Amino acid sequence: MATRLLYLARHGEQDRPPQTPPGVDPPETGLSARGRRQATLLGERLRGVPFDAVHHGPLPRAAQTAELIAAALPGIPVYASDEVGDHLPDDTDPAGLPEAYGRFLGGFSAAERADGPRLTAAALRRFATAPADGDRRELIVTHTFLIAWFVRHALDAPERRWLGFNAHNCGLTVLRYRDGVPPTLIAVNDVAHLPPDLRATGLPADYVF
Repeated sequence: MATRLLYLARHGEQDRPPQTPPGVDPPETGLSARGRRQATLLGERLRGVPFDAVHHGPLPRAAQTAELIAAALPGIPVYASDEVGDHLPDDTDPAGLPEAYGRFLGGFSAAERADGPRLTAAALRRFATAPADGDRRELIVTHTFLIAWFVRHALDAPERRWLGFNAHNCGLTVLRYRDGVPPTLIAVNDVAHLPPDLRATGLPADYVF
């Protein structure tokens, strides 16, 4: 029975840009010094794992994280993919949800509500299945929303339950896919490779580790 082991990692801590004028979106930035350290340590954690490929989203913070991880994985191909980028995974109906969730969902444009779910569905078709041609082990460097959607999908939870999932920067989630059985959730938000001062980044400010 062929098995796919899918490792999902959130990108490292993002470098925060200078203050921008009101109404202007800040520029997309890469990793902070802490984020680069997180990514390097995740690479060391994964050194020796026989990956078939590393995939990452197109934004600089994901691409830079993947590059630093791949430095510890010589010879393993690295691919950029829009499917595993930072996008809304589902055009979730806010009815019945907490008011804060409704406001959050209302901030997405019509294009984002159409394109995000389309890309997410493509990512599931590509990665959330047992492989057809032998065992595969792959790493995806991505963002919180997609990790939340993969976990929700693996647990067959209601679609709206992707909301409320928080991921550590460079936390590791691992899923296993085989034909004939539901997906297996092996690890969620594993940060054993990070010292305490590099953990909990990307989580709510009142989180106590």
